[in-house]
This record gives sequence, structure tokens and C-alpha cells, in this order.
Amino acid sequence: MAEPSITARSLTPDAVRSAYALIQPYIHHTPLLTCQTLNTIASTPQSAESLVGTSFEGQTPAKPKFRFFFKCENYQRIGAFKARGAFHALLRLIAERGEEEVKRRGVITHSSGNHAQALALAASTLHVPAYIVMPSISTPSKIAGTRSHGAEVIFSGSTSTEREAVVAEIQAKTDAILVPPYDHFDIICGQGTTALEMEDQYRALVSDKPHLSVHASGAEDGSRHLDAVITPVGGGGLNAGVATFFSGKPTRVFGAEPSFEGADDCRRGLESGQRVESVKTLTIADGLRTPVGILNWEVISDRSKVAGVFAVTEDQIKAAMRLVLERMKVVVEPSAVVGLAVCLFNEEFRRLVEKEAGPEGWDMGIVFSGGNTTVEAIGKLFG
Repeated sequence: MAEPSITARSLTPDAVRSAYALIQPYIHHTPLLTCQTLNTIASTPQSAESLVGTSFEGQTPAKPKFRFFFKCENYQRIGAFKARGAFHALLRLIAERGEEEVKRRGVITHSSGNHAQALALAASTLHVPAYIVMPSISTPSKIAGTRSHGAEVIFSGSTSTEREAVVAEIQAKTDAILVPPYDHFDIICGQGTTALEMEDQYRALVSDKPHLSVHASGAEDGSRHLDAVITPVGGGGLNAGVATFFSGKPTRVFGAEPSFEGADDCRRGLESGQRVESVKTLTIADGLRTPVGILNWEVISDRSKVAGVFAVTEDQIKAAMRLVLERMKVVVEPSAVVGLAVCLFNEEFRRLVEKEAGPEGWDMGIVFSGGNTTVEAIGKLFG
């Protein structure tokens, strides 16, 4: 891998802490939930039948032990973690360029929905005009949510190349300042505040209720840590931000992607040693249809920061979503549960946990990235 840029080097835990200090007045402190039923399901070996047709066919299924801690960013403002990065980027932009210039020019971005709504909310809150380029196939509720905050929505094709072309056209007319959806220092730092909250909440929770952890005895409260955290990977801002916060700490970070129509570009890029530059997929995990950004790739491809990225099928995503809806009574969108799906169904990952955690198991943090779906969309998925 090429020598990291100065910008990548400046992505540090302290940068994430600075972002948190700035955005706290504008975001929700989302809950960290546990679920004994999902712990039990994930800690039970998969059936031999489920491994038929895979490279693990005929082998004894793995038996890892998990205790899950779910960071529920579906309860964040606009229903997704994206509010963190959007508020941070816009607040930094105003601090650097001045309120007058930013309000005069406005801001622009492209997004399938969650960053669109997040920037629209941040711009409305801070009284800045916003132009949002959205794929015409975006979820109607996400389009409506973006417009509800007063942003001007312009439609485009579904690929990142098509989106960026429309952004360039609008910028030429308006001189609006681009706030990228994921491949930006301030966005990454903002998203990384998810990990900061998660770590603090985990320590407080297991201090009060030690039985929730696989490490019920042993560590002092201040040294308790999640063994691992897994997040979805689309553009990579959340994963890169979380990995940035946990860099230098014992918590390992993993990524999760859909495999449908090549949506697992990050996993494939890591396998080949080169970032995949374009993705064209209609996976049900619509928030993960973009290629990993350049800056995010520098973080995620650093094995000292991200330990691996794993992929799951559409059916596995739906199965994980059903479990969250029915067992946890928590409303999530498909993109939010790819990390849980990896823990439940990806035999390669499950074997890794079994091998490295041993009989004690792992305390596993899972980020539910968003909950922007509708009754109609859920009905269509499971109809």
C-alpha cells in the first residue's frame, strides 16, 4: 500500500474526541442494547445443511461464543449515524470559511438517503441552503425526509459516477460547497464519535451488570474493553471513523458488506490489494451501494486498524433483519444488520472468532447504522 497521506495520518482518536465536543449539542446519545436471544442464536453452530455449497461443506460448523452490544444509531437524528458526520463537517466548514460565505454559497452533496437527510438537517439547523443529489430509485421516505428539512432535491442515476456528474452541474450553477457523503476528514471524524460513545456505554453497562460480558470476572472497570466491533461498509466513513477511534486500543474492528452484484467491493479490494473504484449493485442494503472512498480505503486497508471485511448474501441480511425486528423489537433498515448477519452466518468469520477467542468468547459491538425504512418496504422484503 502507498504511504498514507498527511490527511490519513491526522485521523487520530484525539481528532474524533474533538469532533464529539463540537457536535454533542446537535446529536442524540443513542442507546447500547443487549439481547440474550441473539447471543444464544449466534453462539449455536450453524446446521450442516446451511454450509452445503460453500467451502465449508462437510466440515464441523464453528461454535464461537458471542455477547452482543448493539449501538443503535437507528435512533439517531434522521434515523442514522450520518447526522454525526454532517453536523461536524458543516460546523467545521463555517468555522474555516466564515458563516457569511457558507450561507451565501450553500452546500451540496450526493446520497441515496441517509447522508442526504443528515446534511439537510444540519443545513436547516444552521440556516445554510442545501442542494442534495439523490438517485431516482432512492427510498421515497428518504426523499421525503430530505425535502422536509428544506433542501432542494435533484435526481440522478444510481451509480456514484452518475451522482457526481449531476453534483458538478449544480455546482457550476450555484457555487455551492461540496460536503462529501463519506470520503472526507471531517465526515470520518464525526462518524467515529459512534465508537467513542459505544466504548463509554459498554464500560458503564458491564460495570453495573458484569454478567452481560463474557469477561464477567477479571478486568477493572477502567480497563474493560470490547473485544471487537463490526460496522457496515459502504463508502467506508463509519468503518474508518470507528477504526480511527479504536486505533492503538485492544478492540479489533471489522467491516461487513453485502455480496450481491459485487457490492462487497471493499472485501474484494482487500483480497486483490487494490481499491475497487466503481460499484453497480441493487442490493437491498441500499446504503451500501457505493465504492469505498479513497481516504477511507487508506484506513480500512491498514491491517493494524481494520482486521478484515466479510460479506453476506441478501437472504442472510433479511434473516438478520427479521431477528432484530421480531426478537429485539427494534426497527432497522437492511444496511444496518449486515454486521450481525456476518456474525450469524459467515462461517469464515465465525471460525476466526472461535479460534482467536477460544471458549471464553468475545464481547462484540455491532453498529446498527440506521432505521430509515417503511412498513411498505418491510412488507415487500418479507412478503
